Amino acid sequence: MKDPKILRNKEDFNRLFKKGKSVPSRCVVMLHTENGLPYSRRAFLASKKVGNSVQRHRAVRLMRESFRQIVSEYTLQEGKDFLFIARSTIKDLKCADVKKSIEAAMKREGCI
Repeated sequence: MKDPKILRNKEDFNRLFKKGKSVPSRCVVMLHTENGLPYSRRAFLASKKVGNSVQRHRAVRLMRESFRQIVSEYTLQEGKDFLFIARSTIKDLKCADVKKSIEAAMKREGCI
């Protein structure tokens, strides 16, 4: 069964791009908006500007792992959709650097 905490529908992505608040960080851009559900959802993207498929997949894995660590440390606001978009600067960074970047963006917006 598919995890309901992951964004998949095109309508949800369109709503995030149109109405979501953008928060830039060193290696990611975070978009977030209310979803009207009792739980939060997330998605991770890496465009071709990041690099080839190996580099894009590594960027998504880094963001996913960083988000998992942040959620285990902090209490995440419920009822929000999060979209993390990798910047090209993520290529040479370690997981700890990506975690700091995502954590800073989420703290700045009061999401954790």
